[in-house]
Amino acid sequence: MLINRVSGLVLPYSTKYLIDTVMVKHHLQLLKPLVGAVLLATLIQGVTSFSLTQLLSKAAQRLIAELRSKVQTHIGRLSVTFHDSNKSGALVARIMSDVEGVRNLVGTGLVDLVGGLITALIALVVLFRISALMTALAFGFLSVFALALKKAFGTIRPIFRDRGKINAEVTGRLAESLGGIRVVKGYHAEEREDNVFSRGVQRLLDNVLRTLTATSVMTLSASVLLGVVGAVIMYVGAHQVAAGSLTIGGFFTYTLFMGFLIAPIMQIVQVGTQLTEALAGLERTQEILDERREDRDPKRTQTLGIIRGDIDFEKVGFSYDGSKLVLRDVSFHAAPGTVTALVGSSGSGKSTTIGLIAAFHTPSEGKILVDGVDLSTVRLDSYRTQLGVVLQESFLFDGTIRDNVVFSRPDATEEQVMSACRIARVDEFAESFPEKYNTVVGERGVKLSGGQRQRISIARAILAEPRILILDEATSSLDSESEALIQQGLSYLMQGRTTFVIAHRLSTIRRADQILVMEQGQILERGRHEELYALHGRYYDLYTRQHGVESNLFLAPGEGDAAKVPGDDKSKPGANGDVNLASALRLVRGQ
Repeated sequence: MLINRVSGLVLPYSTKYLIDTVMVKHHLQLLKPLVGAVLLATLIQGVTSFSLTQLLSKAAQRLIAELRSKVQTHIGRLSVTFHDSNKSGALVARIMSDVEGVRNLVGTGLVDLVGGLITALIALVVLFRISALMTALAFGFLSVFALALKKAFGTIRPIFRDRGKINAEVTGRLAESLGGIRVVKGYHAEEREDNVFSRGVQRLLDNVLRTLTATSVMTLSASVLLGVVGAVIMYVGAHQVAAGSLTIGGFFTYTLFMGFLIAPIMQIVQVGTQLTEALAGLERTQEILDERREDRDPKRTQTLGIIRGDIDFEKVGFSYDGSKLVLRDVSFHAAPGTVTALVGSSGSGKSTTIGLIAAFHTPSEGKILVDGVDLSTVRLDSYRTQLGVVLQESFLFDGTIRDNVVFSRPDATEEQVMSACRIARVDEFAESFPEKYNTVVGERGVKLSGGQRQRISIARAILAEPRILILDEATSSLDSESEALIQQGLSYLMQGRTTFVIAHRLSTIRRADQILVMEQGQILERGRHEELYALHGRYYDLYTRQHGVESNLFLAPGEGDAAKVPGDDKSKPGANGDVNLASALRLVRGQ
C-alpha cells in the first residue's frame, strides 16, 4: 500500500521540475528521464493496485465466509432458552447480513481509507516544504473539520446499530409470514401481512434517511471546506509568487498535493460511513458470540458412558424468567426400561419437564440425576447422543425421506434404515412414490401428510437406538387406524428404553409403568392407570371426560365400579384398539 501511494505521487511531484526546470529553464535533456520516471511509477502503481485488490478483496470474502460459519456454529450451540427468545429469521439476518461489513473493513474500503491517510501524510510533508504558511492555515481548517467528523460518526453509529436490529426484525417477520403462508391464506390475511411488512420496511427507510441526512451534511461541510481552503491557497499563494518566495511550478505542485491532502478527507465521508456501518454490524455479531454456548458451561465436566437410563427428579423447580416458577417441588423416579407418562391440562408443566429431561434447560431448584450423576454437570454431547425425541410437531428438513430418517444416525447401514422404516410403517407410503425413499419432502415436510411426517420422525428415533426416549404426543397426527399400526413400532422402540410420554389421548398410555398427573407445575397424582382411575381424582376426571361414553359402552350392568377399568378386559370387543371401539360405537348409534 505504501509503495502504491508513493508511486502515485511521482506524477504530481514531477510537475514542479517539468515547469521550473524543463520549461522555464529549457533543460530539455531532463524531459526523457522525467517522463520515464513517471511511466515507471504509473506501472508500479497499477501493479500494486491490482495486487491489493486481489489480496484484500479475496481475504475479505474468505473472512466473511469464515465468520458466517463461526456465528452459525455458535448460534447452533446456544441454549434452547436463547432460541425461544429470538426469531429464527432474525438470527438468519444476523448470520448473513451483519458480517457483510468485513468486506469494507478488510477490502477496498480499508484500502481507500488507510491508503488515503498515507497519501495525506506524505502530501502534508511535501506541502510544508513548499510553503509552511499556506500549509499551517489549511491544516487549521482541516483540524476543525476532523473534530466535526468524529462527532458526526459518533452520532451515526447508533443509527446503524438500530438499522441492523430493524433489518433482523423485518427479516424475521417475513420468514414467519412465508413459513405460515397456509395460515395466512386460510384466514385471508394477505393484506394484513402486507401492512405489517410495509410498516417494517418504512421503519428501515426512516433509519436509512436519517443516515443519508447526516452523510449529506458531512458532504456539504467537506465541499465548503474545500472551497475555503482553495480560496486561502489562491490568496496567499498569489502573494508569495509575486514576492518571489514561491515559483510558479512550486505553486502548481502545491495545489496538486493539496488535492491529495483533501481527497482522503472527502473519502472519509463516504468510506467512513461504510466502515461505521460495518463496525456496528460486527458489534452486533460480537454480542451473539459473547452469548455463552450451552456446551461451554464450566460445571459440565462429567462424561457419561453408555447409560442405563435411571432418571431421578429431586425436588426440581424451574423458572423461565428467573422469577415465576413453572415447576415446583417435582420429584419422581423412572427406572431403566420403564415408561413414564405425563398427563394434565395445557400449561401444567408437562413439556417443561420433558425439556429438563432432554437437558434443554437446567433446573432452578433441586437436581436431576441420570444413573446417579447430576445432569447439570454432564457434558451434553455424551448425554444427547443417547437421547431419542419424537415431538408433537414433526420437523422434517427439505431433503429426501432417507435424508430425514438417517439424520439421527448418518452412518447407519441401508439394512438398518429399511428396518426402521418398516417398523415405523414409512415403507407403506414411501414405496408408493416414484422416487421411493429419494422423494423430496419439501420445506418442513410440506409435501407429506401430518401422519406421514410423524412416521418419519418415529423411524428417525428408532434408527438412533437411544437409551432414553421422549415421545411428545407422538401419535397426535395419526388417524386411528394408522395409530393402531404405529403403536407396534412404538412398542418395539420402547423396549428396554427409559421412555417418557406426553399424551393427550389417555387411552394410549394405559399400560405405562407410572402416570404422573400434573397441574400448575406440580405432581398431583401418580400411579398406574388402574390405581389412578380407582381414586376418582383428577386423572379419573380427565379420562372419563375423554372416554366416558365409549368406555362405559362395553360395561355390563353392575360393572361400572371403580375397580373395573374400562378397556382393560381383553375378552370384550374393542378392548384392543380405538379402531374397533369407534366402529362399535357407530353400530350402536345406528350409523
